[in-house]
Amino acid sequence: MTGFLEFRLLRASFIITLFFHLNHQCFTYQLQPQLQRQQPVALPLETREVSPDSIPRRPSKLAFRHNVSLTVSLTVGTPPQNVTMVIDTGSELSWLRCNKTSQNKSQSCPTSFDPTRSRTYSPVSCNSTTCTTKTRDFQIPASCDSNQLCHAVLCYADASSSEGNLASETFFTGPGQIGGLVFGCMDSTYSSNAGEDSRNTGLMGMNRGSLSFVSQMGFPKFSYCISGSDFSGLLLLGEGNFSLALSLNYTPLIQISTPLPYFDRVAYTVQLQGIKVSDRLLPLPKTIFEPDHTGAGQTMVDSGTQFTFLLGAVYNALRAEFLRQTKGILRVLGEPDFIFQGAMDLCYRVPINQTTLPPIPPVSLVFQGGAEMKVPGNRVLYRVSDQVRGSDSIHCMSFGNSDLLGVEAFVIGHHHQQNVWMEYDLRKSRIGLAYVQCDAAGQKFGIGMQSSPNRE
Repeated sequence: MTGFLEFRLLRASFIITLFFHLNHQCFTYQLQPQLQRQQPVALPLETREVSPDSIPRRPSKLAFRHNVSLTVSLTVGTPPQNVTMVIDTGSELSWLRCNKTSQNKSQSCPTSFDPTRSRTYSPVSCNSTTCTTKTRDFQIPASCDSNQLCHAVLCYADASSSEGNLASETFFTGPGQIGGLVFGCMDSTYSSNAGEDSRNTGLMGMNRGSLSFVSQMGFPKFSYCISGSDFSGLLLLGEGNFSLALSLNYTPLIQISTPLPYFDRVAYTVQLQGIKVSDRLLPLPKTIFEPDHTGAGQTMVDSGTQFTFLLGAVYNALRAEFLRQTKGILRVLGEPDFIFQGAMDLCYRVPINQTTLPPIPPVSLVFQGGAEMKVPGNRVLYRVSDQVRGSDSIHCMSFGNSDLLGVEAFVIGHHHQQNVWMEYDLRKSRIGLAYVQCDAAGQKFGIGMQSSPNRE
């Protein structure tokens, strides 16, 4: 899911399982001292296919559908309770669906967190600095409820919503524990698909905001790797020997201190400088990738978005060149009214009995500093699972047109991050990329990755 932006981008969600809380008794919340000496934590990620409306959507990110969520399971509270959450580098506040009243407890809510059963749960006062200052990047300002507790409301573009109190709690990550983490304990949620949504306990915010999970943990970096074969994965919190051995190529994170109406200052923003189809660089000026005076046109790396979205002029150039290089190789769908997820209008017909795709040109995203994200040809096309034309399946180019969504940004989704070690170096304000077999990375850290059906 995504951070809050005035230009109303709404993103798809990339899901993980985790949650955290805050200490009501302290107005300045600090992590327990042992956290700073804590060893790196490696967690397995599991990918689920979900229905388009199963995940609540942020009011400020891409208004498109998605059907893949990445989840991780943790325990929260004392005694520990199992939770499952969505990992989202585009969101700040992490939240859990909470079971606070006898009415709720009478219902079957296996994916809810019960704060009344935890000795370490502590609500946050609305007069605390956490509530008055650290929520400054929320789209809707935090407020006081009738009990003088800090109240947060999250609203979604499809009329879904979530609201509740900020609180602190102990989270258990592998062998260690993290106390006093702030999260949203949501006792009122509405979803257009409540049955599917109830499979997860909540969402984990991982952006650069002061209340994000990663900011509160205090680790200098975190990384993840998503398998390109079975959609399993690995999340590494902290510095690991494996990441040190990789030949990472870095691109700096872009920061703009001046508030701008269309710039998300707590997103992971990088500078896109060009796009290549095969080895041919699209003939576009570098200025077309730069944010303008309003902040529109930033490039965000987002685990909460499935696909990659480009501003119209760039998308049209990519579309034209990809069409040119695949002429005679792929058969265009030829249905002008068919637009996958409202933004992908370049689709092809591929015989269902054809087990492999023909040679398809790769697409590379070129970043400031020389780092590149090369998307192999078989990942440039995405099969639309519920669409068939006679004996043909439908495959669409997995880059979308932001203009069709009313979006003023470039967004790089997780579909194009498969088999790429993605390191978010917070201390040095940069993102590192390296190509690696993610299942091998899991074995290196002693994690058996959980497989999900291959959806390609």
